[in-house]
Amino acid sequence: MYKRTGGKSGQSAFSLFIWYTVANSYTKKGCSIMKGFVHEGSSWGLKDMPVPAAAPGEAVVQLKYAGLNRRDLYIPARRGNQGDALILGSDGAGIIESIGQNDAGLKAGDEVIINPALRWKKNSPAPPEEFDILGMPDHGTFAEKIVISADQLEKKPEFLSWEEAAVVALAGVTGYRALFTKGGIQAGMTVFIPGAGSGVATFMIQFAKAAGARVIVTSRSEAKRERALGIGADKAIDTESDWSTELKNEVIDLVIDSVGGTVFNRSLEILKKGGRMVIFGATTEDTVDFNLRSFFYGQYELLGSTMGSKQELTDMLAFMKQHKIRPVLDRTYSLQESESALNRLQESGQFGKIALKITE
Repeated sequence: MYKRTGGKSGQSAFSLFIWYTVANSYTKKGCSIMKGFVHEGSSWGLKDMPVPAAAPGEAVVQLKYAGLNRRDLYIPARRGNQGDALILGSDGAGIIESIGQNDAGLKAGDEVIINPALRWKKNSPAPPEEFDILGMPDHGTFAEKIVISADQLEKKPEFLSWEEAAVVALAGVTGYRALFTKGGIQAGMTVFIPGAGSGVATFMIQFAKAAGARVIVTSRSEAKRERALGIGADKAIDTESDWSTELKNEVIDLVIDSVGGTVFNRSLEILKKGGRMVIFGATTEDTVDFNLRSFFYGQYELLGSTMGSKQELTDMLAFMKQHKIRPVLDRTYSLQESESALNRLQESGQFGKIALKITE
């Protein structure tokens, strides 16, 4: 997919000289070095990176696991050939190594998860202007340590394993906001989710069922359809089938979609008059054409959603604890296998979340 850097291999003699000079200078100054999976120039790979010092209000977290998200795949294209190495990754969980004064009462030794929604504290119709997602432009979680604002840390839920805790934040809060804040899901409603295997979809299936809704999903894969039924979906249909025929006896109250262009109009056709569609992604096409007259005559609601606030994250974790919901884990790779993990995500072979094991 992208040319692998493979640490120092494949670099020019000059770049090797620079690398050793920088590394030696950090050693002389007492700065520690850590492993991180980075995007740099036109490639990505494992690299030795300096551990940055924490400023007031920040914490140093020794990461145990990190979680992959489709966003990680898009970073190289968005950055272009920028030369500076950027550590990828938005999700992670670990142990606080050091921390300054903070309002949450966190201390060194506490087990925490990373909240990747930066500077978005309270639930609001849209994120604030200063909102960003961890992993670009700031260094992310595919590394042995991370320095981050103490405000971005949440205590690790005791009912989750390290692997589960590391993958829950980004996908979980994205699905939670789309379903509850934007979608207004209620008991007795029927929700339609195109694409059954993504991390967000596997969260939403479980969330919607816990809320008392009927859940219908799609997938091209028979195996994924079976697994979706196994985690609570009431009906799973082939993506290539005629949805109007398959769902002729269903009343679809709510569509939650991240596929975009290739399924947008198909989803609109099966949505009931006056129904609501929430879009939180576009993994196929960003641009769609649809009939405005049919749309306003149908009295449909179309809403956008992105990630979620700190408030929604804490609400989601409480909801998961109450209903004993756990993330669906697909596979776990080592940090050294990050490229293989990203390739699996790129190929959409996963069902649920992919994790990286960082340290013991």
